[in-house]
Amino acid sequence: MSIFGKIKDAIFGEAKAASPKPGAGNVVPTASPGTKTHQTAPTEVSEVDVERNLAAMAEGKDLNWRTSIVDLMKLIGVDSSLDNRKELARELGYTGQLDGSAEMNIWLHKATMRELAANGGKVPPELLD
Repeated sequence: MSIFGKIKDAIFGEAKAASPKPGAGNVVPTASPGTKTHQTAPTEVSEVDVERNLAAMAEGKDLNWRTSIVDLMKLIGVDSSLDNRKELARELGYTGQLDGSAEMNIWLHKATMRELAANGGKVPPELLD
């Protein structure tokens, strides 16, 4: 599996675990009080709230996942070694030196967030710029 695939699965998988189970929709009264009610169909989540999922995973941890690709990868349990970041850079189309520089890491973080958004993630604009 690709490095990006592991990142996406770790973040989006949290949403699947937190989403309502089938049949767990809201109960809506269909008649006057005292009569039977029915359940509505569960609402499907079309976008995964990336920021919310990551913030929940980061509770109690001292990681700067909002700007650091290394901390983001550590947070979700993906190996953040230079070799893995180089592989991620290749997957996402980085054309600069694969040297682990600040430039490469900043680009990787933004490209990862853009790719998450392109794959159904809801990512705030400040994480994309």
